[in-house]
Amino acid sequence: MRRQAEQEPLTPGPVTADDLDQAVQLALATLREAPPAAWESKAGTLEWDCWETVEHLADDLFAYAAQLGPRQTPLTDEVPFIWEPRRPGGPSNAIHANRDAGPAGLLQVLESSGALLIAMVRTAPPTTRAYHGFGVSDPEGFAAMGIVETLVHTYDLAAGLGLKWTPPADVCARVLHRLFPDAPSGSGAEPWPTLLWATGRGELAGRDRLTSWRWNGEPRR
Repeated sequence: MRRQAEQEPLTPGPVTADDLDQAVQLALATLREAPPAAWESKAGTLEWDCWETVEHLADDLFAYAAQLGPRQTPLTDEVPFIWEPRRPGGPSNAIHANRDAGPAGLLQVLESSGALLIAMVRTAPPTTRAYHGFGVSDPEGFAAMGIVETLVHTYDLAAGLGLKWTPPADVCARVLHRLFPDAPSGSGAEPWPTLLWATGRGELAGRDRLTSWRWNGEPRR
């Protein structure tokens, strides 16, 4: 019996506001190393440049915080901010950074948006539910979504900015467990490469590369 129990995969545990805080701060520390001239480069395989991609990430974090904000949280749609692009083909955002503030200002916008979501995850009751297109979710789910957005878009940005980026394996494992229940896990499944595969950004041995993907934000029973 003991041997069987030792062979069972360990549950990674819940995703927390501390995990989100760590992801945002690690991303910021990496992005602050970018040379100023690199921000107009394309972000990995995205059609957006690196500046626009940070705005998109900040917008994601802001939008997730906004969903958790109202006393009567929305269950059928998003809080109706105006999301619009600044150019044809650009990201549709409610959040845009003042370019006159330069890269430091852009990253301050990202940190501020991240802080809003971190605060909402810390303070919203665990029973809170709010709409997301990939499933009505709870504060833990929105934290996990914010982490995935942060990790994979920093990966995109690192490719465009010429930076190295490898996030913590334990955080990757927790968001995979929370949002991607069908992703490979256990012995031999490295969390960060698996998360890249699950979001259509990488290869994984024995698995076809994904051309479309989504997570499941609904609370796990």
